[in-house]
Amino acid sequence: MADPTGFLKHERQEPKKKSYEERLSSWGEVYADVPPDERNEQVRTQASRCMDCGIPFCHSGGSGCPLGNLIPEWNDLVRRGDWAAASDRLHATNNFPEFTGKLCPAPCEAGCVLSISPLSGGPVAIKRVEETIAAQSWEAGYVQPQVAEVSSGRKVAVVGSGPAGLAAAQQLTRAGHEVTVFERDDRLGGLLRYGIPEFKMEKKVLDRRLSQLRKEGTKFVTGCEVGVDLSVEDLRAQYDAVVLAVGALRGRDDRTTPGRSLDGIHLAMEHLVPANKSVEGDGPSPVDANGKHVVIIGGGDTGADSYGTATRQGALSVTQLDQYPTPPQTRDDERSPWPTWPYILRTYPAHEESGERKFAVAVRRFVDDGDGHVKAVELQEVRVQKDPETGRREVVPVNGEVETLPADLVLLAIGFEGVEEMPLLEGLDLTLTRRGTLSCGSDWQTESPGVFVCGDAHRGASLVVWAIAEGRSVAAAVDTYLTGASDLPSPVHPTALPLAVV
Repeated sequence: MADPTGFLKHERQEPKKKSYEERLSSWGEVYADVPPDERNEQVRTQASRCMDCGIPFCHSGGSGCPLGNLIPEWNDLVRRGDWAAASDRLHATNNFPEFTGKLCPAPCEAGCVLSISPLSGGPVAIKRVEETIAAQSWEAGYVQPQVAEVSSGRKVAVVGSGPAGLAAAQQLTRAGHEVTVFERDDRLGGLLRYGIPEFKMEKKVLDRRLSQLRKEGTKFVTGCEVGVDLSVEDLRAQYDAVVLAVGALRGRDDRTTPGRSLDGIHLAMEHLVPANKSVEGDGPSPVDANGKHVVIIGGGDTGADSYGTATRQGALSVTQLDQYPTPPQTRDDERSPWPTWPYILRTYPAHEESGERKFAVAVRRFVDDGDGHVKAVELQEVRVQKDPETGRREVVPVNGEVETLPADLVLLAIGFEGVEEMPLLEGLDLTLTRRGTLSCGSDWQTESPGVFVCGDAHRGASLVVWAIAEGRSVAAAVDTYLTGASDLPSPVHPTALPLAVV
């Protein structure tokens, strides 16, 4: 059994990072290289902090991991040094643990019992344990292709190669179906490829998994926009079922701020995508921060990704703006009680490297340099409140004081509005919801028979762990649709939501 006093003996420790200088001089991941034996011993100690709680909220779909990862089980297996068994238990619920181990913000840790009080020393380092199990699995050869023994004779098309589409494809291929993944970009991976910077996850990690999928029998077609390069009629004629995993890439914009039409102001993805392509060897990015004062509007993950990308491109300065007040350092039990996701200040590695963040401010206007290009932003201190009559959120200046910041490049990272308009949806006679997503029934099937949806296209922009969970669930639904029954796991229901205070 687990050590119930492990958390009293050992402090929580994060993995060691490279120096700032080393991080900013390359695009490699920010964490220091540690010999596998030393790394594994450190992580065994961290895993021993897990108490194997009677009710493990960490793997509860509402308050922890929507995949239902068997966290206490593989924590104890790691504590005992049984890495092969830990790999089996982890891969039983997660197709791509190295993706979640590197990219997921870890709602499992927020749901850990040790998160109830800061006196515990912090939650178990679940994310670190998970990533290490994944790394050890590849190094020791535990990860092997799982080829179906019997073919169903059915063909499935998956549109989109992000984490949801890849999870659905792998599960369906292993169930014996002939699966083809269509990707409109020139390379596979969706946001894993072109949205996530190299310093968060090196693309060799993605390519390694793609190789496994190919060996299992999944087929891939790149540079193909379904509905344009392949007609919807041909798609329906050639495949018995279709899975839409097209993401929610329609970026939110704000055209009401004076000066928004100036050159040098871009949506964040217009910066991240060509930057990632440049790292892949496709030549210089047309939206480059080198030698510029960069202002990033928006305080979330995408803003932090642009922040770290701009500093590595050689920006003169980077400033990230957030219209909300500085969050507290520790959980406010009234606002976000355990085990809900805590509202706290989150500092990414990129924030440690350079630049600054400003809170409770908003752009009053973008300043023209006289030639149609932005040269500065005017800021005002603001507060965010609800209109008492309409209930709508409004941003109100606190006073008339204005601060001017130099800005040669402005990046808008203020969220996503949903699925992009595309000929595929029109061809399938599908319309978007008010949230900009695609709806489905309890069987993950859209209003178009035989067409299913999963991931951000269904949920809206969300976490990688939810994308994988929905991909696994839609695979079980498609398998049932094609064969009448399925033994594939289905970790989440289409209506599932994380636990939250309303």
